[in-house]
This record gives sequence, C-alpha cells and structure tokens, in this order.
Amino acid sequence: MKRYQIIVNPAAGRGEAGKAIPEIERTLESLGLEFDLVRTERPWHAAELAQTAAAAGYEVVVAVGGDGTANEVLNGLMLAKGKSGKTAAMGVVGIGRGNDFAFGVGVERGVEVGCRILAKDKRLTMDVGRVVGGLFPQGRYFGNGVGIGFDAVVGFVALKMKRLHGFPSYIVAALKTIFLYYRAPQVRIEHDGGTIDQASLMVSIMNGRRMGGGFYMAPKAKIDDGLFDLCIASQVSRPRIFALIPKFMKGSQEGHPAITTGRTRRIKVTAVEGVLPAHADGETLCTDGKELSIEILPRAIDVISPLAEGPACR
Repeated sequence: MKRYQIIVNPAAGRGEAGKAIPEIERTLESLGLEFDLVRTERPWHAAELAQTAAAAGYEVVVAVGGDGTANEVLNGLMLAKGKSGKTAAMGVVGIGRGNDFAFGVGVERGVEVGCRILAKDKRLTMDVGRVVGGLFPQGRYFGNGVGIGFDAVVGFVALKMKRLHGFPSYIVAALKTIFLYYRAPQVRIEHDGGTIDQASLMVSIMNGRRMGGGFYMAPKAKIDDGLFDLCIASQVSRPRIFALIPKFMKGSQEGHPAITTGRTRRIKVTAVEGVLPAHADGETLCTDGKELSIEILPRAIDVISPLAEGPACR
C-alpha cells in the first residue's frame, strides 16, 4: 500500500488548516489511505519535511495549506530529487488564501474534495520552474508562476491585511497598490522570442493560469507543455490600470495595446532603472532586486491531479 506523508501548515487560511486536521485524518482513514501527518513549525519547514519524506521512501507527499505550503513542498521534493535521485509524487489539499497552485493542477479548495482526489491517485507529470536571483542566488523552484512588479506588490499588500482574506483581499490590495506603486521600472526582458526594453508595470512568468486567487494572467497556460506563458504589461496611467483589472479577472487582456504575451523556455529580467519587487508562487523573491533568471524544467515532477483523467491539461 502507498504511504502518504501529509504536511499541514496549521497557520494557512488564517488557521483554518490547523483546525481541519481532525477532518483530514477522518477523511483519509475513511478512504483507506495509509498516512502519517506532520505539522510545520516555521518557514521552510515544509520543504525540509518533504525532502526527508522523499528520502525515507514515502510514495506521495501532500501539501495541506496555501500556495506557500505547496511551494515549500515542491522545493523539498525537487531538492530530494537533485540530491539523492529519490522523489515522490506531490499532492495538494488547498486550504489557503489564494490556492493558485491547487487550481493549476485542477484541485478544488476544501478538505473532502482534496482527499478524494488523493485517493484516486491519478497522476500527471508537470513542468517546474526555477528562478535565480534576489534572496535566492542558489535558486528556488516554483510550480505556478513568478510575478515581477505590480502583482508582486499586490501580494505583499494583501499579506498585511487582517480583516480580509481570499480573493477579496487581493482586489482591495490591487486598488491600494495602484496608488502606492504605479511607476514601472525600466527593464530589459530577454527571452526566446527576443529582447524587450521598456518600462514594465508587470511581468508574469506563468506555468499555471492564475495568480492572486482570481487574476488569470495566462488563461491558456498548460502545466506540462515545457513552456512558460508570458504576460507583460507596459507602463500605463492609473485609469488604465483600473480598466485592466476586470480584464485580468476574466482572462481577456490579450490584445490590449499595453499587454504583450508570448511563450518561452527561459527568461531574464534586468532592472535598468529602478528595482524589481518579485514573488514566486506568492513567496517573496525580492523587494528591490536587480536581475532574475528563470528557466523551465519540463515534466520534472509527478502531481496527483484530476486533470490526468482527461485531456484538459494537454
């Protein structure tokens, strides 16, 4: 029988994940799964636990929490693969603020639905991104995407909110950010399609389709095609930023004169003037970085996903 290591971030979803542990245990037991459950205690603990679990021979390692927990588990599994060649399939139960990683692999938010997907054990092999720069000169892996500029600052602002959570917190944060951060840095963007020199309000490098719990940066992205989907916004006025927000909520921004899209395997973003605030899967890469280099690692890890049951991811 397969062994599952369940890694719970009890602080995720403003403590919702911790409170859900009894339900998680009951549901997994009712589904007949053999599992061990551990709680994270500090930043990067989920990565350490995942790396240890893979080395110990667990077949599936599951992130229970939000995008930060999923990102750490992914990093732990990739580090285990690089160090010992041992890895495990990744599962996710989404109980966080944005749950964009879970959305990208087709897992709806909630304990019961997430556990039932784990029990079905349908797998696909997904691409993984790796970013070098900022706080991570040694590199950091990501599953959903990297955001540079406006959307990174939106995430930083949303994290500071106490009363709002989920997608509403990102909406309010986006409106606040329009007044805090709207002068774009002058950047050089080098990718497979050429070089772009411009003031860029936002550069999104996507493996998944969504960020911020409801902004569709790359609605056509596929997690197993060996390519990033790019969404680059040039400097625009505040009124035009307001007008763009509903388009991102619907994923209809392609074709707008301020938006450049494309696909690439590698990309380097350099701040010629100004600095780069950036995140990977919602985790801070830097607040004042100067250069980020990003590459995709095709079909690098197995993930348990209902997308594997049909052609949705192909």
